[in-house]
Parts: sequence; structure tokens; C-alpha cells
Amino acid sequence: MALDVQAVRRQFSVFAGKDAPLYFDSAATAQTPDAVIEAMDEYYRTYCANVHRGMHALTERATLRYEEARKTVGAFINAKYPREIVFTKNCTESINLVARAWGEQNLQAGDTVLLSPLEHHSNIVPWLQLKERRNIAVEWMEMDDAGRLKMESLKKILGKGKVKLVAITGQSNVLGVRPDLQKIIRMAHDAGARTLVDAAQLIAHHPVDVQALGCDFLAFSGHKLYGPTGIGVLYGKRDLLEEMPPFLGGGMMIHEVKTDRFSPGEPPQKFEAGTPPIAQAIGLAAAIEWMKQFPWKDIETYERSLIQKALTLLGKVDGNKPLGCTQPLHERLNVPATTRLSIGMYNTAEELETLKVEMQKALDLLR
Repeated sequence: MALDVQAVRRQFSVFAGKDAPLYFDSAATAQTPDAVIEAMDEYYRTYCANVHRGMHALTERATLRYEEARKTVGAFINAKYPREIVFTKNCTESINLVARAWGEQNLQAGDTVLLSPLEHHSNIVPWLQLKERRNIAVEWMEMDDAGRLKMESLKKILGKGKVKLVAITGQSNVLGVRPDLQKIIRMAHDAGARTLVDAAQLIAHHPVDVQALGCDFLAFSGHKLYGPTGIGVLYGKRDLLEEMPPFLGGGMMIHEVKTDRFSPGEPPQKFEAGTPPIAQAIGLAAAIEWMKQFPWKDIETYERSLIQKALTLLGKVDGNKPLGCTQPLHERLNVPATTRLSIGMYNTAEELETLKVEMQKALDLLR
């Protein structure tokens, strides 16, 4: 059954009425369905309280919903255990958590972190910072002109025996290219390296199964998945999370505190210092539940048809060159900057027609 885009749009208040925005920036932040707003509103109106602190009715209900949200997220990406899900404030923080906690503990001078030209700055800068602190090396896979990663370059760099981590995007935030994650992860593991997947741009457009992928870590943000801002997710294999030191210190993350020492709690709590994003976690779970009404096959088929139409229409705009914010990738493509069009399942073919007209007007004005 085909995706009914008008039925989708009716579930977003932002698209109601004649002044609905023409929104093609979902790769930055997707719009939020009413079901998510209502779930968060219910928390604030009826059981607003902290979690894992106190024994009164409100905190017990809030704690239950917060941990249910963890289970919902874990099931969504097929994590083996709910405890493998850590809530952060965004995907950037999730990657930084791995760089700080796992990286500081496991990487030494001379070790290599391997990246690709497709990476977002959030999956580049933390490793360059670690390079400054630990004197590690950061190397780059090669890419062809179509944005495909060259597997022979991956094999060559892994063959040096220095790579300890391969950090790879699930989908480019500039080109939309999806690397062959399973192959890359398998090659990395065969070479003795751990893997981290930045799934920020993939998570709303394609099913993610961490057990099938076999990745060691995976990160994404809620606001690109039709959820709220202020919530991110880090998936980590249980044994790795158990071995890692805490990322931040404070309440929630401790087991015991003395005047001269402390002992951290168990994961995921030891990575969730302070009051966590409670309402946002509940909102993220609501977004995932909301998405369940749409089969992945229908989402992918519909979005693919929109992209094909967009490429056809915008290819006809005089002065526009479809490429199909990261400076390294722009460098590789030899362009100073790009204008990104990104879609959600609420976009329509009619909106693309309007976009074509307005883009031509803009380019004509700039000449």
C-alpha cells in the first residue's frame, strides 16, 4: 500500500492551513507530529518529576515512562539489551562520549582512527581533538567522483595494522550516499578495529538493525527522527559500555560516593550524569511509536520517488547543478558551498514543482 502523504500531513499542525511552510530542511531538523507534542505535554501536565530519585507517585510514573522509552528505542534498532541504550542531548554528544570515554581509555600514540570524506563535522572534530590530546593518527578513506567509498583504500589502510576504530556515517548529510556499512564493519572487525556508525541522517529513512550490522557503537539524534530536540542516543555493545569510564560526573551516574573516592554505577546510568532529558526521551519514544504506522517499504519507496522527481525538476533549472556543510567533502568535490534539499515523508510532488519555480527566480536574481 502506497504512503498516503495527505494522511501524514494531517498529523502535523505546522502543515495545517493555507500558510503551511514549504519545508525542505528535514536533514537539519524534521518537523514534529502532534503525537510527539502531546506525549511531552502529558508529561509536563500530569506527572512532571525527576527519574530514579524518590518514591512518590509522580517520580515512579516518570521513571517508568523514561525506562519504557529506553526499551522502545532499543527495540527500534534491535539492540540486544535496553541497557545498551544511553540517552544524550544529541548525536554530537553521543560521538563525543565515545571519543572521550572509549577513546581516552583505548587509544595510544600511533594508533589510527579511520574516517571517510562523507563525515559530518560531528564525526570529525572529536577525533581531531583526540589526536591533539593523545597523539593518535586520523586517516581518510578515498572516494570516487560519485561519492562512493573506495574499498581498496579501506583495505590498504586497515592492512597497516594501526587502525583501532573506523568511524563511518550511515548516510552522507551532503550527498545522501549510503556506504556499505556491513562490508565496512566486517572488514574493520577482521582487522581488529572497533566501529562507530553515525546514523543521524539514516535513522529516519531506512531501518537500522545494530545486531545485523554488528557495529560496536551507533549514534543518532531524536530531532531528525520526527522527535524533539535535546535528545540523542548512543548504542554501545554491553561489554564495551561496562568497560568504559564515565563521561561526566554528578548525580545519577554514581554507585557510591565517599569523601575521597567514588564508584560509578552500571551502564547506561553511569553515562547519564545529572537530570536526563526526560520529556525528550518520552517524546522520542512517541515519535518511534508514531512511525510504526508507516511500513519502511512504503516510506523508502515514496521518498525515493520524490528524490527522483526533485533531480529531474531541479536539473532543468538554469544555473543549478544537482550534486545528488561538510568542508572536507566540499573540498573533495571542488565546490565552495552547496544548497541542500532534504525531504521528509510529509513532502509532496506539488511542493517540488513550486520549489523549481522559486529556485529559478532566486538564481535569476543572483545573476
